[in-house]
Amino acid sequence: MGSTEGLAEWVRRAASGETSAFSELYRRTRPQVARLMAGFAPLDSDEVEDVIQETFVRAFRALPRLKEAAAFEAWLLSIARNRARTRLERKANLRRLEDDIADPEPESVPAIPEALQLERDIDAVRQLIDELPEGEEKRTVQLFYIEGELSAREIAERLGVGKSAVTMRLERFRGRIKRELLRRVLAGRWE
Repeated sequence: MGSTEGLAEWVRRAASGETSAFSELYRRTRPQVARLMAGFAPLDSDEVEDVIQETFVRAFRALPRLKEAAAFEAWLLSIARNRARTRLERKANLRRLEDDIADPEPESVPAIPEALQLERDIDAVRQLIDELPEGEEKRTVQLFYIEGELSAREIAERLGVGKSAVTMRLERFRGRIKRELLRRVLAGRWE
């Protein structure tokens, strides 16, 4: 009986559940798996031993599904190669993850999103309008800036005044609060 034929017989016996056959297969094929693992230099000795053990565990569990007992050695070495590659991939992924965590790239996110900043600016304008004394100027400013759908001419018609009066009130409002508005808006952006 040749070496391959003898191994095939041990494979058939192990596939049928004979415990001593598993031990014999391990004894006969472990040196080949270990030589193959030596080619995976990035793995340290503990990792190599882990891969060898994983290889045999997987092979012995799947042994009943092996169609050709004579193909055992090639099949076993294929499992070992795949286990080693998977181990190397995990190791590389872990290294990349550790590098990313150790040296995260700074994010270029503005302190306040643009939409939120616009909302804050609008709130500042509304607050300033609310603080105006009650009267024609406040009503004009509310119609123009808060409701925002009417032109100066339409506001003049609604309030029963000339367009120039509306324009004047808006200019006065802009002039009076320009400094205050800028102060509040800019202060809000640097909070």
